[in-house]
Amino acid sequence: MHSSDTSRTSIGGIGRDRIADLRETEGEAFRKARPRSQAKVGNGLPGFFGGVPMHWMNDWPTPFPILVDSAKGATITDIDGIRLDDFCLGDTGSMFGHSPPPVARAIRRQAGRGLTYMLPSEDALAIGPLLQQRFGLPFWQIATTATDANRFALRVARAITGREKILVFNGCYHGSVDETMVRLIDGKPVNRPGLAGEFRDLTRTAKVIEFNDVAALETALRDKDVACVIAEPVLTNSCMVLADPGFHDALRRLTRAAGTLLLIDETHTISTGPGGYTRKYGLEPDLFVLGKPIAGGVPASVWGMSDDVASRYAAYNRSKEPGYSGMGTTLSANPLQFAAMRATLEEVMTSENYDRMDHLARRLDAGLTGVIDRYRLPWHVARVGARVEFICAPGPLRNGAEAEVAHAPELEAAIHVALVNRGVLIAPFHNMMLISPATSGAQVNRLITAFGAVAAKLAA
Repeated sequence: MHSSDTSRTSIGGIGRDRIADLRETEGEAFRKARPRSQAKVGNGLPGFFGGVPMHWMNDWPTPFPILVDSAKGATITDIDGIRLDDFCLGDTGSMFGHSPPPVARAIRRQAGRGLTYMLPSEDALAIGPLLQQRFGLPFWQIATTATDANRFALRVARAITGREKILVFNGCYHGSVDETMVRLIDGKPVNRPGLAGEFRDLTRTAKVIEFNDVAALETALRDKDVACVIAEPVLTNSCMVLADPGFHDALRRLTRAAGTLLLIDETHTISTGPGGYTRKYGLEPDLFVLGKPIAGGVPASVWGMSDDVASRYAAYNRSKEPGYSGMGTTLSANPLQFAAMRATLEEVMTSENYDRMDHLARRLDAGLTGVIDRYRLPWHVARVGARVEFICAPGPLRNGAEAEVAHAPELEAAIHVALVNRGVLIAPFHNMMLISPATSGAQVNRLITAFGAVAAKLAA
């Protein structure tokens, strides 16, 4: 059979008919197990457009969204009383577990003192030095989401360089920052397909190249018109792509030579260690962004600046005309964020917790790889610290284009629902799994066993 014929009849080495059968039988099992949930949300949540409070809740491949009753540690319980080992953990928002006790205590304490007042609390006195010590940059600001933080940091980059363009990597994830909503299709930069209501040509102010392509990076920076390169240390929101040896060294060398700033977005790669990928591997960004788990699940983000950037930005502010900077939101840097962030930094994001997370992630990596090898599936596993992903294609992958081709939505959806029916929840948008400090060895073993059972059905 020719390869084109094979691709029409199989996905990830699995026959399409078998995938469809698995999706149908597992979907029916999901419905049957959740009569209360189906009655309440099977036709959508009343009053919400599309039947959900946020549109991506419909992107879960289950027949209808899981209606959560409670979550604690690394476990979610739905309204039908079904307990799930949670390896999605809010797609990193709850990477340190649901309601870590130090964070829960801090929230309760602050709730009686006021939730927002546009002024700092005493917790802010501790947070600035904590951020300096942990991530290495001297000056920080607080925002509400990583999208906000990235937008503000890029605005500063443009202000102090006087340049308009931003460079991104194909397949990157930086929230919903406009400049990053571009892709390479057949080698040409275009607006990312599917953008709602976007009437601008985003490629006018954004350059896009492939990750790990040092030659393309050098060419893109040659005209010295790029204010900032915004980069994840590892591509994470598609199929995971790790950096080639020497790539980050080249990225830093070439940006400096071109007078271009480097922004490292650690929102997903904070799984690497207490100081993120940046601290573990000695990256030297000019700007740094971290969102999602920084406050233990309370919406918050941080962005930091080097001495040089802060000095240049201060000079810019002295010279610019008075008026609103276009940065900041009223609820940013509120005392609830301070309280939760301080507790997270001091008591949750500890070296001891990361050591435990890394140990169990290695066990999960080895277990999933063992299953893949046992059934001779053309798949592989990628990992960055506590973040593990199985990819239904050979690997390793080197760039966003390869990651796009490796993505197998029909197969991944079937696997996801089958895992839920076996008591395991993973991320819905890609096959991502996180280990939290609350995750147990027994939960990891159950995930490996469930994955093995699903693989056996697919490979039979």
